[in-house]
Amino acid sequence: MHIVILGCGRVGSMVALNLSASGHSVAVIDQDAAAFKRLGKDFNGMTITGIGFDRDRLNEAGISKADAFIAVSSGDNSNILAARVARETFGVKNVIARIYDPKRAEVYERLGIPTVATVSWTSDQILRHVTPIGAAEDWHDPSGNVTLAEVSYHLTWIGLTIKKIEKETSANIAVITRYGKGILPDAETVLQDGDILHVLADTQVLPGIAKKLGLERTN
Repeated sequence: MHIVILGCGRVGSMVALNLSASGHSVAVIDQDAAAFKRLGKDFNGMTITGIGFDRDRLNEAGISKADAFIAVSSGDNSNILAARVARETFGVKNVIARIYDPKRAEVYERLGIPTVATVSWTSDQILRHVTPIGAAEDWHDPSGNVTLAEVSYHLTWIGLTIKKIEKETSANIAVITRYGKGILPDAETVLQDGDILHVLADTQVLPGIAKKLGLERTN
């Protein structure tokens, strides 16, 4: 995948290095050229000095071919504007923005733009959105036998009812996060683009369920 990142602070540089190390193509934009020192001399992605919502800089970063755009600069306004330009002007479907103001964050979640907080697990959140990695644990019981986990899914599952998804994968879909709000699905709830699935399962069988959901449907 090709990912464009706005902001080369602590979070932006960590995400860029993780994605690059995983073999993805990465371009990082920052107004301060000195910020790129955080990437180290072995970083093999692109670095572009400039404003993250400037169309020329975005084109230079390869936004037209980007699979994802991540806005993690230090300013809400810059992140919001850049995220909207990436989504609305360049048609990037997977757009993530770090928003400090919780009220603003809620608005953008409702618009379908995932937002992340400014806590220690921010980079992990971003990587889970950009590069699905199967199941990420949300909760487990004291014995460890039962796990509630966020599970990534292939786009071919979108449009199916929860009943059909559960029948094909043996999953128990306990919660769906939609536009930043948790909902308890019923059998006829339809999986929509951008939904986050939370599966409740026996810990030992969870990897198998995650694998099925991560694969393209063939039937």
